[in-house]
Amino acid sequence: MTHSTEQLYSLYQQYPSICTDTRKIEKDSLFFSLSGPSFNGNTFAAQALENGCKYAIVDDASFVLDERFILVENTLIALQDLARHHRRQLNVKVIGITGSNGKTTTKELVRNVVAKKFKTLATLGNLNNHIGVPLTLLKLDASIEMAIIEMGASKQGDIKELVEIAEPDYGLITNIGLAHLEGMGGPEGVVKTKTELYDYLRIHSGLVFINTHHSVFEEKSIGINQFRFGANATDDVQGKFEGSHPYVSFRWKSKDADTNCPLIETQLMGRYNYENILAAVAIGVYFDVNEQDINDAIISYSPDNNRSQLIETGKNTLIMDAYNANPTSLEAALLNFAAMEKENKVVIIGKMMELGPTSLEQHAKIGQLAVSSGFDKVFLIGENYQLSGVTGANQLFNSTDEAIEWFSQHPIVSSTILIKGSRANQLEKLQTLF
Repeated sequence: MTHSTEQLYSLYQQYPSICTDTRKIEKDSLFFSLSGPSFNGNTFAAQALENGCKYAIVDDASFVLDERFILVENTLIALQDLARHHRRQLNVKVIGITGSNGKTTTKELVRNVVAKKFKTLATLGNLNNHIGVPLTLLKLDASIEMAIIEMGASKQGDIKELVEIAEPDYGLITNIGLAHLEGMGGPEGVVKTKTELYDYLRIHSGLVFINTHHSVFEEKSIGINQFRFGANATDDVQGKFEGSHPYVSFRWKSKDADTNCPLIETQLMGRYNYENILAAVAIGVYFDVNEQDINDAIISYSPDNNRSQLIETGKNTLIMDAYNANPTSLEAALLNFAAMEKENKVVIIGKMMELGPTSLEQHAKIGQLAVSSGFDKVFLIGENYQLSGVTGANQLFNSTDEAIEWFSQHPIVSSTILIKGSRANQLEKLQTLF
């Protein structure tokens, strides 16, 4: 006989630590035997118990050996249902954040801001999928007042699934660009998927934070409570971008304020990050976080994990943005780099993933943009650039390892180097060479 969500929740209340990986077992935790395309998670249940878990949740009766094995119909659905049930028991406000670019940076900025006033929990790293979201929710306890939940998507319906688990009260879409085109079914599919967050909030009388710079948000948010930010005099929070040399500086004010706040100098690079910053300011204003606390939170935030990091190596200045890339984010990074007043500018960009039938076309556009932007040297990594017919680059490499071998023989010094590409390239391996 399978266990219900209520029965699982009773166990969870006694043992509120969740594990899904036998390599990361916590004593007296609940192990969910999640399966993947190439493995059966139930086969790890006994090992999880041996390693210290209290109970193992399985979805195959043949693996139930004693009372420590809890049978459910589907372990993934059981995990998601448990997370939703737990979220409903708590007096916590949930902000859902999605978008094609900038989700994780925005989530971290928002956390910094709202944590000045509220006990806050946010998605760890980028655990933003159908497993990561419920695991984050299950880390909530009664002391948490605000949860910042990042939501990623690689195909249509993903955001709908995640909002129905997290049940957000508020939502923010950072932007909508050319990302995961293969699974989304083209640009229209990206818009449809991301705005599934709006669809949920419209039905459930939630509120959306609207960046008025993007007209698509205006069109898709009709009928939803809104708090708006941008450059318009009617926006609830109004910002003014002052420059990025290389770090973003800006000013902002609330609609009813007489003057802008003092100049804010951040530790984030690129004009493309300005909108992420202003979003965090707007959310802080909405929740009545003190103005100085908002400013302090923005000023103190420093990116990590290869997200627009400025690194001085002694030989070169590196702009490491090697965590992820798509045509929209790469174009923004290249245009921002072109506008920077630096000498000896070098670009190293890797291939972009999940672009479907448009892949060669998008690689051609990005490659030619890099070549035509006036950089001193341009290096392209990935067979898609060669297949797309890009011309004018200094070197084209099939792989990062091939690039490492070449750069080892042809060192670059006294330069500012932008390194950006999809995570699959592992471009961070280049850092030690420069």
